[in-house]
Amino acid sequence: MPTYEEIAGMIDHSLLKPFLTEREVEEGCRLAHGYRVASVCVRPCDVRRAAELLKDSPVRVGTVIGFPHGTATTATKVFEATEAIENGAVELDVVLNIGKLKSGHYAYVKEDLEAVTGAAHARGVIVKVIFENCYLDDEEKIAACQISNEVGVDYVKTSTGFGSGGATDHDLRLMREHTKPSIKLKAAGGIRTLERAIEVKKLGCSRIGATATVAILEKLKESASGH
Repeated sequence: MPTYEEIAGMIDHSLLKPFLTEREVEEGCRLAHGYRVASVCVRPCDVRRAAELLKDSPVRVGTVIGFPHGTATTATKVFEATEAIENGAVELDVVLNIGKLKSGHYAYVKEDLEAVTGAAHARGVIVKVIFENCYLDDEEKIAACQISNEVGVDYVKTSTGFGSGGATDHDLRLMREHTKPSIKLKAAGGIRTLERAIEVKKLGCSRIGATATVAILEKLKESASGH
């Protein structure tokens, strides 16, 4: 059984649903701090408030760029990234341009990600690229991995959590096989139980996107105490 710190340290507590109120976002940030998770992933409009609430916390503040479809122009994504960083984000989950990838316009996808990643890395900020695998075939997923290798992103991520599917074992194995060892793996979409969190950890994931943080970590506490 993994330790509490190992599992909590994988969780990016997701606060991305469009209908969340400001109060719910603030409660989510406090929850993340209380459970000592890796980060919160908030909507761009909430970054400044999350950074204020967590300024004395080890919990990192992240947000999403080009979310959820990746179709914003490159200039828009770079502006989004720069503004988010100025507001206090230290991790960015960036959606690649799904339609361009499926059209075979790999150079566009690479240049798009390079621009955002360059802006983030210049400020010491982590970049996680979201593939949204439910819309891709294996050849396209492998192409996304190769582009990520060339760009030098920090993480590759399975899903937004808002598509038609989430993290599958097949996709996690495929992404681990085709990305450099220096690039970490994040599973998102359908990670709702401790058992599933442990499974994706075994498949090589360093982070998981989750809204079920309490359920996962309370189950781990129960298991550790023998109840």
